Amino acid sequence: MMLLEGFNLSKNFGGIIAIKNFSFHINKGEIVGFIGPNGSGKTTLFNLISGVLHPNAGILKFKGEDITHLEPYEICKKGISRTFQLVRPFLSHTVLENVLVGILFSNRNQIDMESSTQEAMKLLEIVGLSEESNRITSKLPLLQRKRVEIARALGTRSELLLLDEPMAGLNHVEISDMINLLKDIHSMMGITICIIEHIMTAIMGMSNRIIVLHHGEKIAEGTPEELVQDKKVIQVYLGECF
Repeated sequence: MMLLEGFNLSKNFGGIIAIKNFSFHINKGEIVGFIGPNGSGKTTLFNLISGVLHPNAGILKFKGEDITHLEPYEICKKGISRTFQLVRPFLSHTVLENVLVGILFSNRNQIDMESSTQEAMKLLEIVGLSEESNRITSKLPLLQRKRVEIARALGTRSELLLLDEPMAGLNHVEISDMINLLKDIHSMMGITICIIEHIMTAIMGMSNRIIVLHHGEKIAEGTPEELVQDKKVIQVYLGECF
């Protein structure tokens, strides 16, 4: 089943073309990686999908419904959530309160604090933060802040999770922990994942399919095994030594 589709998307910032005639699809249950050099349009694409930006041209459909010009909160309610390249938890609030934000948002008018708290604690257990639930988020190291942001996104009951460089700034051990966490979330919760990442060993090991961007255009798409053999991808991004 096709979950998300983009048709001929373009986004300009004045004379700068960030995304150009970009078409893609995401199937339900996939892990799809997006790679490309810095400035290739990856985060701009996530901003279009999540409603932070609207395209100058093209159409986005989620489960067959046109979401092209919806606002971020409307898209989130449809079932798309995201994390950010620069981690953005609510630093002055507890870990539990951060996750409750996502859950209470998704509950709309049916606010039940007891069941919402139970749901939040289950998510914190999944991301390995149940023992930190009452800790102020600003006191957490980077890896745990990233886990908080993922749990908050999951709290919105999303069907599609957009992860923008979740492993940036982590050491080798933390990267391994994050890979295992994302694989667990995917298998346990059945959530479709789109991930931007520059750490190739991570994205190649996780993704069912990878889409490569360069100057805002798609230059290749395929399995990790196919892309490491693609001469154009090697030339513009992976490098001969990959």
